[in-house]
Amino acid sequence: MPLENLHQFTVGVEEEYMVLDPTTKELKSHRQQIVNEGQKKYKEKIKAEMHQAVVEVGTGICKNVDEVFDEILALRTHVSQVANNLGFSIGASGTHPFSLWETQLVSDQSRYQAILNELQQAARSNLIFGLHVHIGIEDRSMAMQIANTARYFLPHIYALSTNSPFWETRNTGYKSYRSKVFDKFPRTGIPDTFESIEAYEKFIQLLIKTNCIDDGKKIWWDLRVHPVYNTIEFRICDVPMTIQETITIAALFQAICAKIYSLRRQNINFINYQRSLINENKWRASRYGIEGKLIDFGKEKEVPVKDLILELLDFVDTVVDELGSRKHLEKVKDIFTFGTGADQQLKVFNETGSLVEVVKYIEQRFLKM
Repeated sequence: MPLENLHQFTVGVEEEYMVLDPTTKELKSHRQQIVNEGQKKYKEKIKAEMHQAVVEVGTGICKNVDEVFDEILALRTHVSQVANNLGFSIGASGTHPFSLWETQLVSDQSRYQAILNELQQAARSNLIFGLHVHIGIEDRSMAMQIANTARYFLPHIYALSTNSPFWETRNTGYKSYRSKVFDKFPRTGIPDTFESIEAYEKFIQLLIKTNCIDDGKKIWWDLRVHPVYNTIEFRICDVPMTIQETITIAALFQAICAKIYSLRRQNINFINYQRSLINENKWRASRYGIEGKLIDFGKEKEVPVKDLILELLDFVDTVVDELGSRKHLEKVKDIFTFGTGADQQLKVFNETGSLVEVVKYIEQRFLKM
């Protein structure tokens, strides 16, 4: 079935990178040097974050994932070159394997200082690196309906992105420990469903009115209809180690939105599972990545994650050619073959016994396709 308004499924991606000492492989505060230098070419596409050992990049609004690929490649390349010229190196991992948050400098920007003042150690220790994917949906009522349904698939994609098995020198036993760190923040995790966009916006206004937040951007759920942009923002994933993994994950989120949209246009509805059930799958994805099992709530049984991801690829198959993303979705099988970023980090550690070698490996993979 041809997709109406195909142009609306635009894609935008934000990634957060580690700034590293090229000798010790520790996190190293760059004091905005990389941002200041990088912005000479890419303006606001390169930004500072709360911790000074973090650099964030964001693409523009891309018509398709091929454009995202080109932009992320260009941004990663430029940030890496600028960092190298300034005496730093760059890597992409959901957590740094051994640096301590207690030793890291934080930004003096008023926005971040306000968050630190409110959230205290929860914010100070939030030294994590994520991937956010925006999918453009002009009709906010439809976006709310799509977001309600897309919640179910969050653990599936999260499992593919797992890239943070270590925290402060320890093997945590999780494939993604990043979410455990972020759970200390309020207004995080899998969201509830909302019966309408009006109900969602009323909820935001209530939080603002009662001084819980000063704007909707301080709702940090794993998925949200963006309070400012006409997008659905997927926030659950660790930053992937490689460029291709980022593009594959972005392509999956785009395809899920397009597929749900096309079915809703045919008046085909879905069961919106409760948050507590989806949370069971999120925990499993965090703990075991793609090597575990998730619950198929329709069948009421455990199913290997890889089988469910293959089912998801079948589910979205009718829209991927029109979106132009098939070649990127086929790369899911490479993740199955070589493992997620977490699997690769653990493999290096098991072979070398050295977390420094793990960081070296992360560095080497930063510009890999």
